Order: sequence, then structure tokens, then C-alpha cells
Amino acid sequence: MRLYSDAELAEVLNKDIFHTISNVADKLGYECYVVGGYVRDLFLQRPSKDIDVVVVGSGIEMATQLKQVLGKKAHLSVFRNFGTAQVKYHNMEVEFVGARKESYNRNSRKPIVEDGTLEDDQNRRDFTINAMAICLNADRFGELVDPFYGIEDLEDGIICTPLDPDITFSDDPLRMMRCVRFATQLRFTIEDETFDALIRNAERIKIVSGERIKDELNKIIMADTPSRGFVDLHRCGLLQLIMPELTALDIVETCNGRSHKNNFYHTLEVLDNVSRKSDNLWLRWAALLHDIGKPKSKRWDNAQGWTFHNHNFIGAKMVPTLFRRLALPLDNKMKYVQMMVDLHMRPIAIADNVVTDSAVRRLINDAGEDIDDLMLLCEADITSKNEVRKKMFIENFRMVREKLADLKEKDFKRLLQPCIDGNEIMQMFGLTPSKEVGILKQTLKEAVLDNKVANEREPLMALLKQKALQMGLKCL
Repeated sequence: MRLYSDAELAEVLNKDIFHTISNVADKLGYECYVVGGYVRDLFLQRPSKDIDVVVVGSGIEMATQLKQVLGKKAHLSVFRNFGTAQVKYHNMEVEFVGARKESYNRNSRKPIVEDGTLEDDQNRRDFTINAMAICLNADRFGELVDPFYGIEDLEDGIICTPLDPDITFSDDPLRMMRCVRFATQLRFTIEDETFDALIRNAERIKIVSGERIKDELNKIIMADTPSRGFVDLHRCGLLQLIMPELTALDIVETCNGRSHKNNFYHTLEVLDNVSRKSDNLWLRWAALLHDIGKPKSKRWDNAQGWTFHNHNFIGAKMVPTLFRRLALPLDNKMKYVQMMVDLHMRPIAIADNVVTDSAVRRLINDAGEDIDDLMLLCEADITSKNEVRKKMFIENFRMVREKLADLKEKDFKRLLQPCIDGNEIMQMFGLTPSKEVGILKQTLKEAVLDNKVANEREPLMALLKQKALQMGLKCL
């Protein structure tokens, strides 16, 4: 990590926006500091466009004056209920707030806020690496104010709280999720006393809304190695409270000397495998949830050993409940995750046997445009330590992909959807929407998918009339 002297910090902050803020603050007679994440990321050399500025005075007045100086290219938003204001200028967003101190009621995350000093403001910060401030006033421009030695924790890769972690986490339990999130994103270690406080205060997470928890979970899932976050959440007891479906996977049972694998750590391995190949949030969610049906489906069979029959179907049915609890979207994103969980065994079943055209046709018919995502998930699911079996799966998946590519090249929608539809069937036999229409449609579809009949009008019509005759239907 690159450490800066005060003079170097002044040079790094040598942007028009900071000097303009400095001039406005000096004119108003306010102490003014850039704080929090922007300062942390400055030392980590991570790009950041969001700038938080603490004013020992009125943040709204500072922002209003800055807008007047910057002119028409700046956009001002004032949030009087929160005592904050935001100025958007070019590609930057500068948030202004007056220095404040906070106190909390035990049953609420909403603090009681009073005007305060810079010291008060730094005391209320969640972690030492987020409590650093750099002065913007002209006579101290670039001076680092770091009372909790956050710079040393950045160097050592440590997450810890400025004050007593029990008070920090009890006051605002969402900080526990943020603690794990920062450790995951930055690949830092949570300091021992801070981690112990996570364990002691885990139950406090119950007063936090699912929506706020979801926001932190999404950031953990989108980290480079999301498994780190879920291991920490599990170790401190938070995961059991927010996603018991996952912690239920952390068990290994033995019967007659035969054990099944630990499906919790297998799941995290699959999640990391997907994350190395895709930044699709919902595919990562599917990886995280793909085996949640296993605890409910687990059975011991004397001939087969441990089985998890239909765990994909059971898991898919569990997805909506989990999504509702965490305020995740209940639209097509949830349906996509459900479909991935439901279908994730299909390519593996194909790859475990002879890869037939019929099986691949059915797979692409069910997965549609999301077939490539499904294949990525299934390949990530190969975590076997048996190298011979793993090599066989990989080779068979290659064959599946070749057949998929061939179908796509030939326009799979045209190949897989019978050219005679339900409306024509109803007209031919004088039917209304009914079970009979469904049976006739399914007969045509099965024949096309199995490639028993060419997807052409004449052979399909012959098959349709034959099936209708067996059902006692007459063509009009």
C-alpha cells in the first residue's frame, strides 16, 4: 500500500473541486474535511467518484454556496430531513454533512443526532479505516487526521472498530454485515476482538430490515472471492439468522461407514467457480442456492448410499420464500434463479451418460436463451476430487456444448417448436382450450424434441391426425 505524507496528500487532492470546496469553507469560516470511503480508497489506490465531506457547521449551507460558485454545470440536491446535501459536478458526487454525534435507542437503528465536532464525527464511524479525515482548509490542506490509526490497519489488512465493538454493533447491527463485507471486498482479516463482538451481538441483526441485509449480501456475492464472506458470516452466527437454508448444508452424516460431502463448503466452491467466469449477480445467487434442497431430500439407501433425489425441484420451490424474506426482486430475476436451481442437474445427467441429440434438444428447449449460463453453472458444480471422473465430465460437457452450438447455428427455436400450434389444433377439431388440446400439442412437441418426426407440416399433420383418432376426435 502506498503511504502519503501530508504534502503528497495535498498533491493527490490537487483537483479543482477540492480547492473550490476549500475556498468556500474558508469564506464561510467552517472547518472542512473529506472523510470515509474516499480517504480509505485513496490510500488503497482504488478509483472513487463518491466524495463525503464533513463540515463543522452547516453541510447544507456549504453545498448551496459551492453550487453557486460552480454554476450551471453543478446540480444541487438538499435532504433537510437528514441534514445533508449533494452536489453533482461532471462525473463526481460530493455529499456534505455537518459534523455530528449520535446516540441510539436499543430497539432502533435510527440514531438521535446532535451537532458535534470532527472528533464526535470520527467516533461514530464504523471502522478505523473509514474514520480517517483529510483537512481541506487552505492552512491545513492535505493534513491527515487519523485518531484511531486507521492507516496502520490499512497497512496490516485489518478490520476493527474505532471504539468498543460491542457498542458499535449493538447501536447499529447493520455494521456487522458491513464488517464482513469490507473484509471480503478488501481481502482483509477481521480483528479478533471485533470478531468476538460479532458473535456476541449476532442476534441484534433481527432488528435490521431484509432490504438492508440484502444490499450487503449482494456486495459480498459480487466480491472476487465471495466464499470468504459466507465463511465469516457462518463462523460468527449471522448466516444462521439470515439464511438458515445455507447453514443447514453444513453437516456430514455417516451411515454404514459411508459419508456424503459437506454441501455447504461445496456450495461455496461452486460460487467461487462461477464468480471467476461471470459477474452476473443472479447467476451467482443461483450458484449459492443450487443445493438448498438437499437437507430436505437427503435419504439413506442401502444399495445406493446417500441420495438427494429431486433436491433441485425442492430447492427451486424454496427460492421465493428466501427472496421475500431478503426483499430480493420477485420478478424475472427470481424466476431465472429458480430455473437455474431446478435445471442444474440436467446437463450433469446428460454428461454422465451417452450424450444424445434428444437430451440436448430437451435441455435447450427448457433453458432457452439462458442455456449458456446453465452450462457455466453446471461446469462450476464439478468439484469432484476424483480426477478420472472429473475428466470424464469435462469431456462430456464439451460434447454437450458442441451439440448446443450446432443447434444454435441451425436456429434452435425453429427446430424445437412444432410448426403446428394450439390455435390451429383447436380450429381443426372444433375444440376450446382444454386438456385434449394440451395432449395433442405435447405429442407434437415430444416427437420434435426426440427427432422422431421432422418439424415439417406434412409429417406432423399425419401424427396429429393419428393421435386425435386414438382420442376419439374428428377433424372438421
